[in-house]
Amino acid sequence: MPKLAIIGSIELAPGQRDQLLPVLMAHTARCLRDEPGTLQMDILLPRDDDAKVLLYEVYQDDDAFETHRGGASIARFREEAKGVKVQVTKCSLAKQDGQST
Repeated sequence: MPKLAIIGSIELAPGQRDQLLPVLMAHTARCLRDEPGTLQMDILLPRDDDAKVLLYEVYQDDDAFETHRGGASIARFREEAKGVKVQVTKCSLAKQDGQST
């Protein structure tokens, strides 16, 4: 099964990003440590919009993402982030020759 990349987008009220970042960084560290199918998680901070956070995540496959979604870390993140909604776009990774992986 091919790898799965996720682009996540979080919209926040102005000034909330600094409160969310420690919670999101702890979640990322837990996922990379405890979820073998979670290969990469990057937090991106748009330079021109302090009310937005973007996520780039790579999973071994769709099953690994479903394991992540049902895992203890995401449940803890949802509780600690108090209602923050993440919009998710699922993506395939393109190979150098133009074919998806």
